[in-house]
Amino acid sequence: MTDRTHPTTDSPVLDAAAEFDRQVRTLVALGYPALSGRTEEEFAELVAPLRAEAVAHAGDPGQEYDAAASGRVPFVLVVARELAPIERTMSLTTLHGGRLPGFVDRSFEPGALERFVATEEAAPPSPDGVHLLFDVERGDEFCGVVPGDAMATVAERGRTPLTIEEGVALLTQVPRILVKNKCFSLGGSRSGDRRVPAIWISQKAPKLGWCWEGNPHTWLGMASAGGRRA
Repeated sequence: MTDRTHPTTDSPVLDAAAEFDRQVRTLVALGYPALSGRTEEEFAELVAPLRAEAVAHAGDPGQEYDAAASGRVPFVLVVARELAPIERTMSLTTLHGGRLPGFVDRSFEPGALERFVATEEAAPPSPDGVHLLFDVERGDEFCGVVPGDAMATVAERGRTPLTIEEGVALLTQVPRILVKNKCFSLGGSRSGDRRVPAIWISQKAPKLGWCWEGNPHTWLGMASAGGRRA
């Protein structure tokens, strides 16, 4: 049984099938089936078709990944907020080796979080609420870069910024991705104003907050991905 507080950490060598199974076990152990109104068996059936996609598109078998050092992850299984509300899923995250639950910052005024929706470029590909995010980067090179400029560079490279749900999924599956001075913005979710959501460390726990698109932070990069599949 996967520990609810400390999900199994990522393997340094990629075995896509085993990693997909681990991610499913992590979500089950954290209670995602109940959050989505399903039994564990029904939840497993919902995500099962994505296993073949993970194996086919995750990258070279045996390729090494060190999330904390490189800020890179081959793929992440994402559950949409329609199935698992962000306020609940964020509270299920922890730092690597930590026990304090993640939280949504009070700078999100009532109703604000619901207005942060996926941009056209970052729209989820699946109507059933689950998808895979591939070739994920924490975006350390964008620490100290104005978020608006970082998002433009990401787009020029044919990549896509992460949504809030995808950022929470990344942290849930790979807690070691979030480390001091290497946190990340989630430019794939916007609310029509200058705010850009981000996840960083506060009070020894992960925090979902936001920063202005024109304000750079030396400890905040721009997370991105190579693509999504459903």
